[in-house]
Amino acid sequence: MKTQNHIPTSKVARASQFVKAGVKVGGNYLKHYGKKLLDPELTKEELHQDNATDIYKALSELKGSALKMAQMLSMDRTILPRAYVDQFAMSQYSAPPLSGPLVVKLFRTYFGKTPQQIYDRFDMNAVNAASIGQVHLAWKDDKKLAVKVQYPGVADSVSSDLKIAKPLAIRLLNLNEKEINRYMGEVESKLLEETDYELELKRSIYISEQCAHIPNLVFPTYYPEFSSQRILTMDWLDGLHLKDFLKTNPSQAIRNQIGQALWDFYNFQIHDLKQVHADPHPGNFLMRTDGTMGVIDFGCVKVIPEFFYENYFRLINFDTLDDDRTTMEIFRNLEFIVPEDAPKEQRFFADLFKKMIVLLGKPFATRTFDFGDNDYFDTVYAFAEELGKVQELKDSKVARGSQHGLYINRTYFGLYSMLNELKASVITHKPDWLISKRLRREMQDAA
Repeated sequence: MKTQNHIPTSKVARASQFVKAGVKVGGNYLKHYGKKLLDPELTKEELHQDNATDIYKALSELKGSALKMAQMLSMDRTILPRAYVDQFAMSQYSAPPLSGPLVVKLFRTYFGKTPQQIYDRFDMNAVNAASIGQVHLAWKDDKKLAVKVQYPGVADSVSSDLKIAKPLAIRLLNLNEKEINRYMGEVESKLLEETDYELELKRSIYISEQCAHIPNLVFPTYYPEFSSQRILTMDWLDGLHLKDFLKTNPSQAIRNQIGQALWDFYNFQIHDLKQVHADPHPGNFLMRTDGTMGVIDFGCVKVIPEFFYENYFRLINFDTLDDDRTTMEIFRNLEFIVPEDAPKEQRFFADLFKKMIVLLGKPFATRTFDFGDNDYFDTVYAFAEELGKVQELKDSKVARGSQHGLYINRTYFGLYSMLNELKASVITHKPDWLISKRLRREMQDAA
């Protein structure tokens, strides 16, 4: 793989890269409409492919928050054409890596030594390169290690990158500027946390220890003595990323076993720890043919405030939706409905969000759920597409929904997507208070 010898770090250099991408997108549109004059039946498939390629190239050279945005968008098949999803998915674990001299320079900055002076052996060629950093293979005292090295300048460029990227995101994704502004602070704070490897080290050790009892999960040991603010050392875990794992044609039993481990992992974090690995994309999981799975990268962790937790998850118990007064109170607490709404608007948005909750909460309404049910996911994607066309949402003077929901929704979307790709059927374990009366009766009848 071609290595990268330089990353733009100044605001001017990084802004120029965004501008360059914008100019290329504009040129692609001109080219597309020129061809369309000659061929009125021409679709936008080639345009999407050209735009996705040019934008990904620009973002991959910038690394950091710019590339992280692409990674987040690659998880959402509801707002991007397929060409973007496929291209941006490369940011999960196959971005262009840093060159050897840059890696050595980083080690000298944070340890005063070269990697060869720290480890018994250190492979200068990165084995994986993603949005915030890249991973190298190393050995120390006969232990095989994974060493994550952060790209230079990433932490210092988060805030400015988000500001520069906003106009491109609005144009490319046709997003509402109010929605982007509403959640920008939440995104910025999480991205800044992801660049703090000392914080990631603490969270990795804590969550790994707390979740060690969950069957079929494997966590690496972390090494504080070989870690710093920008370098993180842990055990090397063997395994395959999801797409490669599926190429091994695993049995349904193995798919279900890994799917169950995924569900139980998130269920325990959210409901017991009240903090969650909020980056559930395939690059952070290593699956094995024996049905076990390694979990890596705790850079993005969402700590769930108690007030938000209580209100958000009360809606997952569909008994709540039978009580209009309680439901409306929760909708106000979660900012789905705001004080400025007239009675007619309140009724409209209440009905809309009830439909959304019933659809997305369906796995919680049963004891087991088949995530291989493509009809269900087609319905979800169709609903999301229709939601984007709702004029009342477009005309709304405010963005709706607590900012805390951004990463929780993203977590469940990523979890659902991975389980769907696995075609896994799982027991949807949940706290007792989230079990509805109807489901409780069904479980008692089945016992």
